[in-house]
Amino acid sequence: MNQGFEDEGFQKKVFSQGRRRLNTRTSMAQREEVIRRTVYVSDIDQQVTEEQLAGLFVNCGQVVDCRICGDPNSVLRFAFVEFTDEDGAQAALSLAGTMLGFYPVKVLPSKTAIAPVNPTFLPRNEGERQMCARTIYCTNIDKKVTQDDVRLFFETVCGEVYRLRLLGDYNHSTRIAFVEFVMAESAIAALNCSGVVLGSFPIRVSPSKTPVRVRNPRLPMH
Repeated sequence: MNQGFEDEGFQKKVFSQGRRRLNTRTSMAQREEVIRRTVYVSDIDQQVTEEQLAGLFVNCGQVVDCRICGDPNSVLRFAFVEFTDEDGAQAALSLAGTMLGFYPVKVLPSKTAIAPVNPTFLPRNEGERQMCARTIYCTNIDKKVTQDDVRLFFETVCGEVYRLRLLGDYNHSTRIAFVEFVMAESAIAALNCSGVVLGSFPIRVSPSKTPVRVRNPRLPMH
């Protein structure tokens, strides 16, 4: 009798593993399909909005999503534009070299899908929205630079830092940080620090879409 239960449990386990593999394959296929519908646009004038960029491709097909990335203070930025079908993405490639603002844009097939911001990371209330206004997202930080170095740099140039989180590992040459200031004015001033060399690399600073939350303290082991 026990043998029957064990066999049944084993079959369920194999079935669930197979279904999990199938789900992974399905999600990968869906992701690849989304990538084929997406184009990568670079050399975007800093004055150009997401609405204007989407408008450029209006005759190619229906735009599902348009995401401009990069430092808003940089002269040139890049974007990902996703269409409802592959034909739209193919048609969009023909617009490479079109003047938008002061620069001709480059349009290439995208190697990645547009990564949505995880909604659990977005501000949940007015307090966290204010926290976002005081927070900047800093990338391209030399891995030799310490958390204290980052804090000292921003406090010297912009104002008092309330909370700082330096992320990344030593397998990559650069790291990222979220820096929350005491005052929103300091965060605005920090945006002007893009391009300043810290360590061996010029840092990139942009407004943060997510607040720096305090990590939950670990519960004591019983």
